[in-house]
Amino acid sequence: MTRILFYLDGYPHDAWRQALLTADPSLEFRSYPDWGDPCDGPAYAVVWEAKKGLLAAYPNIKAVFSLGAGIDHILNDTSVPHDLPIIRMSDDGLKEGMAEYVLMTVLMHHRQMPVILDQMKKAEWKRVYSKPASAMRVGIMGYGALGQHAAAALKPLGYDIGAWSNSPKADEDAVTHFTGAEAFERFLARSDILVGMLPDTEATKGLLNADTLTLLPKGASVINAGRGSLIDIDALMEALDRGHLSAATLDVVPDEPLVKDHPLWSHKKVIITPHIAAITRTDTAANYILENIKHIEDGQQVTNVLNRKIGY
Repeated sequence: MTRILFYLDGYPHDAWRQALLTADPSLEFRSYPDWGDPCDGPAYAVVWEAKKGLLAAYPNIKAVFSLGAGIDHILNDTSVPHDLPIIRMSDDGLKEGMAEYVLMTVLMHHRQMPVILDQMKKAEWKRVYSKPASAMRVGIMGYGALGQHAAAALKPLGYDIGAWSNSPKADEDAVTHFTGAEAFERFLARSDILVGMLPDTEATKGLLNADTLTLLPKGASVINAGRGSLIDIDALMEALDRGHLSAATLDVVPDEPLVKDHPLWSHKKVIITPHIAAITRTDTAANYILENIKHIEDGQQVTNVLNRKIGY
């Protein structure tokens, strides 16, 4: 029997219980704080922002699943055993949601929606003129499963797509690949619309800052759908204010939720969304979790397991 220890603070657990039991009626679903005794037998934890020390207190946990693509909420707890497998969420629903969000926001930047929204507030009827998609260079920072699905959504519209990642990627139609630190400046220099989709690691913290944002073409725009730590917000606002950047859409910020008096809320060139680019769906996530548990039980390789050496 599979035992699930579930933690999600502030939200009902019924939908998750139903989705997991629908996928496997034989499993045992334990909702925090009713996790039982750590000696009750093998279990798998499914968590989002669990209390610090909780996972370490249950040595019967064989692996922990993050309820989202991010795993920093688990790594921030230094008591989590280093040999405990941590598995990122990468189900089909998450991929589809991210692709939809990137497609929506790229189109909004391409068609100058921040300008139109600002004009609307001032009751101004002014036409804006946009280049064809084929003349717009979209840069995707991070080309894992989410980045690849986002690119697939953009390809049919004819965008000139570039993708930057740490490891080499296979050649493909309509995507120019850039690899490693030596290619980063060239990647930025050809990105009219930059889409951040990187994980939160020591190497990615503040990667978009006063120096690197200047490397983008004048008039470029920025979308961040990955982790809030990627962008130095003060540097971003300075680049927007002096006109080097034309717009930004931020689904994530360094400290969430964004405080009510933050100047980003009222910045005419900025659109804020409340960390909803890709929300985990219970149905597809339940199947993803149980499929990976079966792989673990069968001694097979599991995808999307954290590599602690590289941080994702």
